[in-house]
Amino acid sequence: MLSSDFEVFYYSDRNFKTLNPHSHDYYEFYLFIEGDITMEIFRSNGESQLHKMSSGDLMIVPPGTSHHAIMNDPTQNYRRFVFWISKECCKSLMQESVDYMYLIQKAEAFHKYIYSLSPAEYHQVEYRFLRLLEEISSDRYGSSTARHLCLCDLILTINRVIYDNEHIDAKSDEVSLFQNILSYVESNLDSSLSLDEIAGQFFVSKYYVSHLFKDTLGISLHQYIIKKRLAECQSAITNGESISKTYERFGFRDYSSFFKAFKKEYGISPKEYQTLYSH
Repeated sequence: MLSSDFEVFYYSDRNFKTLNPHSHDYYEFYLFIEGDITMEIFRSNGESQLHKMSSGDLMIVPPGTSHHAIMNDPTQNYRRFVFWISKECCKSLMQESVDYMYLIQKAEAFHKYIYSLSPAEYHQVEYRFLRLLEEISSDRYGSSTARHLCLCDLILTINRVIYDNEHIDAKSDEVSLFQNILSYVESNLDSSLSLDEIAGQFFVSKYYVSHLFKDTLGISLHQYIIKKRLAECQSAITNGESISKTYERFGFRDYSSFFKAFKKEYGISPKEYQTLYSH
């Protein structure tokens, strides 16, 4: 690692070369976004676990655990977040709270390394990765303190998401409402999808919907809708569909707003993305 405590990265590769099995002297957290990847993780007795990665899969690998990503189709774009944290930093965090160590302890004691996140859970974790990345590149007042807060928030969110999944007896009304709203949004990306419209559709206060998204995902309903629309547009133009027809089909009312949002999300223009990644 470049830092003695932790490092966080976003990677996007085309023609990724499969690496030999390797291990680290630090903990690795890995959030899979897209690609045709099989992860192989080796136990101390030489046996290995193979897992075909799906979008939203989360992996935790302890120090000394051999593993590698096998590229099945090198023509596909391979995107992921990777987070490395030292054993010393983990010990320091554990002195603050054992709540940070739930998944690490499961990985070391029970060899449980990979978890599948729902879309809502994925967005919670993705948002924390992005916040930490942004803070690392910042030199604003209090950046060192802010980095520590973002670090703790990322680790706690990852542990909380998995813990809640493993200890839930039945979905609460709030969780059911949230999942229903997500399904409604996904099915109606071509409509306006205003906060007032969605609140009216489910007979709840728009302030309740607003807080539900902010508390659950860490982003607003509007930001979530934009992310969903961009993801659909990204998939469509990668498959060779017309850019002008695509942005209209998924609810962007003009090209200017689509262009700005797409470039902010993916770092390049829609046309450049289509040229680079079209199948």
